[in-house]
Amino acid sequence: MTYSDVIKSDKVVLVEFYASWCPHCQRMMPVVAQVKELLAGRVPVYQFDIDQNNESAEEAGVNSIPTFIIYRDGTPVWRQSGEIDGEALLGKVESFMK
Repeated sequence: MTYSDVIKSDKVVLVEFYASWCPHCQRMMPVVAQVKELLAGRVPVYQFDIDQNNESAEEAGVNSIPTFIIYRDGTPVWRQSGEIDGEALLGKVESFMK
C-alpha cells in the first residue's frame, strides 16, 4: 500500500516516518508497537522507512525523524517530530476519533 493510499484509506490514520539507523526511532519502536496494539481494529498505524520511502517523506514534509502524523479523512490534523510518550501519542490519536 502506498503512502497516498494509506492516508486516504480510513477516517483516522497514524503514520510514522522513521529510519532503522536512527537511535530515537529505535527507542520509539516498542512504544509504537504498543500503541499499534492498543489501537488495533480502531485506527490503522503505518510506519514508513524514509530510506525506502523518500518521495513519500518529502511529500509529507518530513524534515526530522521520527515524525508522527495523524490524518483524518486524508488531511493532516496533527504532527510531531521526535520521541513522544506512548500514552500521549495514544491520547492524541483517540482525540481525533471523536
